[in-house]
Amino acid sequence: MSHGVPITVVFRDKWIYVQKGSTKERHGYCTIGEALNRLDFSSAIQDLRRFNYVAKLFQLIARSQLTSLSGAAQKNYFNILEKIVRKVLEDHYNPRLVKELLQDLSSTLHSLTIHVGRCVLVGNVNIWLCRLETIVKWQQELNNMQIPKQMYTGLSFNDLPLYMQNKILCKLSDACDIINLGQATPTLHVLSENRTLWKKLCQFHFSDKPFCRNLGLTRADNVDWKLMYFTLQKHYPMKEQYGDTLHFCKHCSILFWKDFGHPCTANDPDSCLMPISPQHFIDLFKF
Repeated sequence: MSHGVPITVVFRDKWIYVQKGSTKERHGYCTIGEALNRLDFSSAIQDLRRFNYVAKLFQLIARSQLTSLSGAAQKNYFNILEKIVRKVLEDHYNPRLVKELLQDLSSTLHSLTIHVGRCVLVGNVNIWLCRLETIVKWQQELNNMQIPKQMYTGLSFNDLPLYMQNKILCKLSDACDIINLGQATPTLHVLSENRTLWKKLCQFHFSDKPFCRNLGLTRADNVDWKLMYFTLQKHYPMKEQYGDTLHFCKHCSILFWKDFGHPCTANDPDSCLMPISPQHFIDLFKF
């Protein structure tokens, strides 16, 4: 038997058993850090369907779960985070979300390292201060990122008929995306201010919230739906949309990426599946 040789563990099965009980055997296994390994988040960010999901999850971890990460989990978290930043710098994909993630992470670390101290975070406080410096460097790189202007000789967005441009705007669920697109041309600005567009956005995000169930029945012509949207946004969380999410099998208590599947023993596996939002993921690992 050889000694002192480092072993790299590669998990072929991209799923994790989540035991909600408090037994010692399972409690140490069902941690966020273990899930980051077993569910291969490092590869997941290369899939555009999953990128926003992983980035949002990392933002929630930055806000409230850093103190629960072991030393190895911290290192893995920051390794994956660096890959997220590099992907944005290379592909220019959704820099706004990653900037918000880094800002939240920076705020949390400032609070825990400078105002609270080493007793809260696992590891030497100097390591965390170095990580803070790295975050500042990433923020500067993202702020200095230049998105090259694409040179197209064929059909452009502006060449589309107005009704098609309007249909595309109506497919957007993020108000910031609508506002930013509206700044591109005078025509898009007019389309982005359309009351019907903002009414649909209000209905999509808030119609299932208390006191908002009659939004779709309102027929008054004098409602400023854009103002209504930003007013409601202050009181209610927006509905989240992702190209792909993790799923949880209620029969097997297994968390997994749907594409990869899991060894289910249920008679009707699909009836046991539940999509897991980033916040629900965090909740699964709270004991």
